[in-house]
Amino acid sequence: MADGSSTNRQILTIPNLLSVFRILLIPLIIWLYCGRRDYPLTAWVLALSGVTDVADGFIARRFHMVSDLGKVLDPIADKLTQTAALGCLLTRFPSIWWLLGILVVKESCMAVMGILVIRRTGSVYCAAWHGKLAACVLYGVILLHIVWYSVPQTVSRLLVLAGISCILLSLTLYTMQNLERIREAGRK
Repeated sequence: MADGSSTNRQILTIPNLLSVFRILLIPLIIWLYCGRRDYPLTAWVLALSGVTDVADGFIARRFHMVSDLGKVLDPIADKLTQTAALGCLLTRFPSIWWLLGILVVKESCMAVMGILVIRRTGSVYCAAWHGKLAACVLYGVILLHIVWYSVPQTVSRLLVLAGISCILLSLTLYTMQNLERIREAGRK
């Protein structure tokens, strides 16, 4: 077991349905932000997405509903939501390009490494603390840009830099962990 808890191959679980719900919220977030320009409501829907993200993880662990599908679906829902929200913010904050670009590079690298790890080890691993930290900081940066409509450019750039720093830290630590997992699998 990759994460120390039992996993199952169930597909229809409450946590997986919550992840699908988060994916279904993405068009609403885009429409609210870009179409209606209702930034407070956009922030609320994004916060709802975040609450369901926390809930799906809690429910999965507490009620033994951790599944391999959930380990893949949950981060996909996160990354799609983050990418969509950052794309919306690009309409007002050009420095967001840097954050979005670094996120896309990190997630592309993680996808390739994740496939290699699964092929070598046969295991699907859960997110590590640094990945969760990077996600929390990224959501904080996104929400601040949404609700603080006239954020000063200097503050915006500092927020973007904080997000980039956390993403790069997470990429570095995940790379080290995944390379070690691949090496260990090669020794066995």
